[in-house]
Amino acid sequence: MEATALSVGKSVLDGALGYAKSAVAEEVALQLGIQRDHAFIRDELSMMQAFLRAAHGERDDHEVLMTWVKQVRDVAYDAEDCLQNFSIHLHNQSWWHLPRTLRERRRIAKQMKELRARVEDVSQRNLRYQLINSASSKPVTSADEKPNIAAAGIYGINDARRAGKKDNSKVDLVQLINQEGEDLRVIAVWGTSSDLGQTSIIKAVYDNPDIKGKFAYRAWVRVMHPFNAKDFVQSLVKQFRSTVGFEGLLEEDKTWQELAEELKGYVNEKGYLVVLNDLSTIEEWDDIKVCFPNYKKGSRIIVCTPQVEVASLCLGQESQVLELKQFSTDQTIYAFYEKDGTDSPTLLPSSDAATTSTLNLVVPTNEILENQSKGSKDRKVVRNNLTRIKTMTNALEESKLIGREKEASDVAGLISDKLGQQFLVISIWGMGGLGKTTLIKDVYQNQHLIGMFEKCVFVTVMRPFILKELLKSLIMQLHTESSEERRSIMDLRGGTRKELPTMGVEALIKEVARLLEGFKCLIVLDDLSSTTEWDMVVQSFPKMENTSRIIITTREENIAKYCSEKQENIYKLKILGDKDALDLFTRKVFKEAIDLEQRRPDLIEEAKLILKKCNGLPLAIVTIGGFLVNQPKTAMEWRKLNEHISAELEINPELEAIRTILSKSYDGLPYHLKSCFLYLSIFPEDHKLSRRRLTRRWTAEGYSREIREKSAEEIADRYFMELIGRSMILPCHESAYSRKGFDSCQVHDLMREISISKSTEENLVFRLEEGCRSNTHGTVRHLTINSNWEGDKRDFESMVDMNRIRSLTVFGKWRPFFISNKMSLLRILDLENIDYLYDRHLEQIGKLHHLQYLSLRRCNSIFRLPDSLGNLKQLQTLDIKQTSIRNLPKTIINLRKLHYIHATIDYSIILGCSTSGEIEDGIVLPRGFRKLRLLRTLSVVNIAVGQGILKEIKALTQLRRLAVIGIDKKNCGEFCSTLADLRCLESLTVHSMSEPDLQGCLDGVSSPPKNLQSLMVRGNLAKLPEWIGGLNSLVKLKLKETMLSELDATIQVLGKLPNLAILRLLKRSFKGKELNLTFRRETFPSLMVLQLALPDLRSVEFGEEATPKLELLSFIGYPLICKAGMFSGLASLPSLKEFMLDNDKYEEDFLTHVQDQLDGNPNGPVMKSSGALASNKFVEALFDLEILGQSQWDSNDSPNPS
Repeated sequence: MEATALSVGKSVLDGALGYAKSAVAEEVALQLGIQRDHAFIRDELSMMQAFLRAAHGERDDHEVLMTWVKQVRDVAYDAEDCLQNFSIHLHNQSWWHLPRTLRERRRIAKQMKELRARVEDVSQRNLRYQLINSASSKPVTSADEKPNIAAAGIYGINDARRAGKKDNSKVDLVQLINQEGEDLRVIAVWGTSSDLGQTSIIKAVYDNPDIKGKFAYRAWVRVMHPFNAKDFVQSLVKQFRSTVGFEGLLEEDKTWQELAEELKGYVNEKGYLVVLNDLSTIEEWDDIKVCFPNYKKGSRIIVCTPQVEVASLCLGQESQVLELKQFSTDQTIYAFYEKDGTDSPTLLPSSDAATTSTLNLVVPTNEILENQSKGSKDRKVVRNNLTRIKTMTNALEESKLIGREKEASDVAGLISDKLGQQFLVISIWGMGGLGKTTLIKDVYQNQHLIGMFEKCVFVTVMRPFILKELLKSLIMQLHTESSEERRSIMDLRGGTRKELPTMGVEALIKEVARLLEGFKCLIVLDDLSSTTEWDMVVQSFPKMENTSRIIITTREENIAKYCSEKQENIYKLKILGDKDALDLFTRKVFKEAIDLEQRRPDLIEEAKLILKKCNGLPLAIVTIGGFLVNQPKTAMEWRKLNEHISAELEINPELEAIRTILSKSYDGLPYHLKSCFLYLSIFPEDHKLSRRRLTRRWTAEGYSREIREKSAEEIADRYFMELIGRSMILPCHESAYSRKGFDSCQVHDLMREISISKSTEENLVFRLEEGCRSNTHGTVRHLTINSNWEGDKRDFESMVDMNRIRSLTVFGKWRPFFISNKMSLLRILDLENIDYLYDRHLEQIGKLHHLQYLSLRRCNSIFRLPDSLGNLKQLQTLDIKQTSIRNLPKTIINLRKLHYIHATIDYSIILGCSTSGEIEDGIVLPRGFRKLRLLRTLSVVNIAVGQGILKEIKALTQLRRLAVIGIDKKNCGEFCSTLADLRCLESLTVHSMSEPDLQGCLDGVSSPPKNLQSLMVRGNLAKLPEWIGGLNSLVKLKLKETMLSELDATIQVLGKLPNLAILRLLKRSFKGKELNLTFRRETFPSLMVLQLALPDLRSVEFGEEATPKLELLSFIGYPLICKAGMFSGLASLPSLKEFMLDNDKYEEDFLTHVQDQLDGNPNGPVMKSSGALASNKFVEALFDLEILGQSQWDSNDSPNPS
């Protein structure tokens, strides 16, 4: 919560400060005579911003500081609202002529004084309580250092807790020590709340008379930090001497070697009991344990540690976790001890204990796990090398992956591919909880693969990242287990070399170079979280042999790309499919794979709901499955879990591992992305969210702002792609073909729970839905009304404080009382696709003076906008696409800040036609709209209606996207000259309305926009205009009903376009009864996507070296006329990945012939088919990338090519 409070506070403060420093705010202050107050507020906000940055740097959870941060956030909200409100009054010209002007000025001055007083008071609190200083004066304890029960669950603690509940008698530490057996045994003790209670338990056992009599030597040693080997051995020798009655002083001049020899004599002679108190790292244990060889004297070592992972990793073989004692609900002591089939304690049945091992830690996610940047040891994989694996995760039981066999094979293939030819860095990325660590560990244990390398290392990058510790871990693993080699590292032979724990970074780098240079190495770096970490690590390595491999796992795509550079070496791990997810779930719940529909049909529906919530995330599946193991297996019990999953994730310690791991992704976001992510809690579960809708809203909220040459829209687009790259949101349709390859997204159900929880904590979003209660946590800024809320006006007014609402989003059906005059600060009104919204409900919209974003998309009962729309002087986005609005009001010309107009009228909606997209029109704009100088998008406008429309468009020189309908012989000349003046144009859509169409209408373009990247033409051209062949920046081209007569000549022209990446040739693009399409040698050098939907197409031939980058070939045709031999040359397309068909009704000989060619392609492309509608939706989403805007008819093409 603390990081969230700081991030939201900083984001809000940035917005307020940005506005306070703006020229508009300065002008407002000047004209209203409040310059001094404004300057004071501006400067104080700047100081608060600096304080927040300092607090963020401390990463502290100081409670008083967090309270102050929230106060800063609230006053920043109010400051921005107040300043903007003054600005709106100032620029309302009629306001200055009202009789009460003087009174209004006094009121504003008073408000400014009050705001100044609030800002001053909040600022003084920081000084009064010395919040930042007091927060930074105490030692900082990072989240990674705190005992965490959720993380502990990954080491089997939850299973031990369950075992303790089933048998109320807790394990006695004395009984563990007294287990029969001559082998040296290690018992590690850990508590859930620092070291409270651990010392007392161990001390009581240490002084137990029976224990004293059992061991000849005893010693209690506190491990010092940093660890000093000589002092440690000296303390042991001194205490061992005391045990046998030798009270003489230890000779101070004894050499290191003499001390070591004396200690060796003691441990070789008789049994001993050693307590190691406050062991904090696995490196310390690695240094210490070489002092205690197993001489089979029945000796025991008790390790007391504040770190659960250290407790687990101290055991060299498989171990069990048992509960020793529970002091309170927050404090329980656990013991980790070695599992031995012959010497297992009889206190609890073995089935009730939680089994864990140093490589295969059994956890709530014991089938598939995600790393948590801790570690373990494996002595089996790398022949004689010591391999210590820092991880909080586990491989599958018996090393068997469920649903990841193909992925394991793919990764192994990447490692072994071109082995011996070149050095490779392979990156595996995906969201937290997918099992990246498990997958790579499974591959790492492949004996055949490991046998190809001389040295192998697996290291998880710890948090916080410390290069020195990572290098020490590498060195410890790379050294062989020979005692002589290990002793040389520890400097046990006389102190001529530095001990490993005290070596500096430079010395460690030299040691790593010595160990790696000249060897064929496999190095795994697990859980890399920044490119800076990669740079530091890779610079520490020597020049690697061509036969070596480095594998990294990460949650972020940009890190994967940075490390691997080549796309073919980057592997994205995806969620499990439905079948594999169900298989994994049943294996966890029932301890075996069962057919749930046959064996337990009463549970299948609830199981599907649980798995829907997990959405293919292995971590969630096995954690929830592990919880259900010991619950009654009834539909009612599972239904209760489904209904209360949000609360269970918050309060159930056995499910907290899910929240812990997923929250790690959120915690790693920069503060500006945290606000963007929390904003997603506005939208309902499973809601498909348009990229355009989301980024425009972020811009209106002030989350993205113009930075130098980058517009706020471009910054918001970058934020969107960053969230996808960090796996925080999931793309609905994926394309690797442009920098904006995703046009929509969804939020994973469990990530959405994280978003809801944190936004609720910060009082950012209030969700009005079934079962919700009145908001009692303070001022709410964003209101979302779900379709399942059935309250009335009285309920609404009692539950919602409307005075400070900045955004209102409605889903389902409209109620008139949703909008109130009290919502004076509303910036966003999003009513997309709601029912029962009529023209009369919009009459009061002109009173929302702060409104910046208005969406009525798909509200088809809206026929007109009120004239009061012209009062919305701050409006930036107007989306009335797929409404019944034909004419915009004349007052729209007053909206000088308007950036985007998205509008089409679809008569098929109005007339109730079933064929969408065939009867449509553009809007009619009023005279004078040339005054909207900031317009960047104008789509779609009818230029066949009215006088002087093209002259008005010509004045809009900032246009980036333009879609027009109604070009004809009368206006085509003026249209062509208009294009010459639109120098910023990047996307152009041209659509004719009647049969005479576009013949010759586009030939007059003498100087097309140089930056034009997307061109879509619908209408009879007959001949391709010459200027299209000169569009060197063109990335995307779509032709439909153009009836081009010269097929070969057109393809030759298009084939020379250097940057054309997406080509769509749809129905009647070419004229002719039998079309034979040939892609000749060295044509289409950049083409990555090709869609062919030509009903008269008879053959398609790809020549040698044609379309070298083509990855996706989509074909929509008539199955009855598609014969074998229709496609040729598919085997020679070097980059082809997919051949997509619109349905599965094609003739067998056609499919066989295509498949044979694909089989002969070395790149291994696959053929896919689906139902016509589903395929068309996929292809539309794939091709209609919003790299440059989307035309109104892109999403309405019929899948039938006729």
